[in-house]
Amino acid sequence: MGYDFQPLLLSLKLALITSLLLVVIGVPIAYWLASIKFRMKFLIEALVNLPLVLPPTVLGFYFLLTFSPQHPAGRLVHQVFGANLVFTFTGLVVGSLLINFPYMIQPVQAGFQGLPPSLKEASYTLGKSRWATFFNVLLPNIKPALLSGLVLTFAHTIGEFGIVLMIGGNIPGVTKVASISVYEEVELLHYGQAGFYALVLLLVSFLILAVFYALNGKFMK
Repeated sequence: MGYDFQPLLLSLKLALITSLLLVVIGVPIAYWLASIKFRMKFLIEALVNLPLVLPPTVLGFYFLLTFSPQHPAGRLVHQVFGANLVFTFTGLVVGSLLINFPYMIQPVQAGFQGLPPSLKEASYTLGKSRWATFFNVLLPNIKPALLSGLVLTFAHTIGEFGIVLMIGGNIPGVTKVASISVYEEVELLHYGQAGFYALVLLLVSFLILAVFYALNGKFMK
């Protein structure tokens, strides 16, 4: 029995791209949330963390409505970027970014909030700019939080099913990731192939967690 490795490679590709993009997008947002103080901040935090309690299918449903070719937003994206976000790999990436936002931002925000204010003040006293302080002083001191955000994002993307199915469907080589393959093979009663995909996802998830705890132990020393 031959196994198709393409869904597994597509899942890894999606998880890697999502994780890297969320480092670039999420870390500055997490720093901003950790730094600002105003009365309505809780509304922004509620919005950022909404995917934690919102069913993925709900988010996928609104994504389909918003970015379908019949909707003004979907037509605008197509006109400006020349791309469709529904039933495409690009759409999977955008959907993964949305649903994984809190998995990156929560630990990183907590990491920034846990730093003593004197650390930043000492850097400014030594003549360091805000950017130099951020990259050379603050970020190195939240390595465990950054690692947690990366691992949570990567692992959650690997196992995501609901929003992937809603946004991408089941197009081989384009949107058919490993979690969709497990579901499809079970429906077809191909338990051997479903077991293969499930086992690989299990081993990858275990490996991710093992590496995380090994590295986290080194950072905490």
